[in-house]
Amino acid sequence: MTGPSQARLTAACETLSRADPALARAYAETGLPVWREAAPTYATLARMISHQQISLSAAGAIWARTETLFGDVTAEAVLAADPEALRACGQSRPKVAHLTSIAESLVTGQLNLTRVCAAPLDEARRELLAVRGIGPWTAELFLLYATGAMDAFPVGDVGLMEAHKLLSAHETRMDIKAFTAHAEDWRPYRGVAAHLLWAWLHAHRAKQARP
Repeated sequence: MTGPSQARLTAACETLSRADPALARAYAETGLPVWREAAPTYATLARMISHQQISLSAAGAIWARTETLFGDVTAEAVLAADPEALRACGQSRPKVAHLTSIAESLVTGQLNLTRVCAAPLDEARRELLAVRGIGPWTAELFLLYATGAMDAFPVGDVGLMEAHKLLSAHETRMDIKAFTAHAEDWRPYRGVAAHLLWAWLHAHRAKQARP
């Protein structure tokens, strides 16, 4: 799945720049963001689960061990594995349960990722969220990366909230409820806003890390 065209991204960024000064600054400084893409597969969902609520470095190490264990991380392979083998990769017990639940939903047909990718955004969200182990953040990231949905929005993403705080020159971040309400002004391009904020934050951190 490819992301939106350059023309659509440009139109969306220009609209967002008129809606929010923080996004206008991000767009002026970083230009068009590179759209993050991922295959619409079990492995993509599993990687997202693995990365929840831990540092990027720790998540990367855990996921690398998981890939080494399986080769191809598929629903069938996870269901056939000893859960303790996943635990030995560094996956927590709740994450092993979520990985197993999602795998079961795919094998039984409760979740069909081809159907999800072809469905309208609200229907796709509902199908993903009906699966135990897939929460709003995971569902929205999957829809952003795997379907190119321009209004998918990972509610509660700390990086997005931090970027918006810095761009707005605020001393503290909005809480999740306030930030989610604020992001309503970005519809129908909340996913583009997320990419703008991520791109700016990555560039900002790289600049801060220079000697």
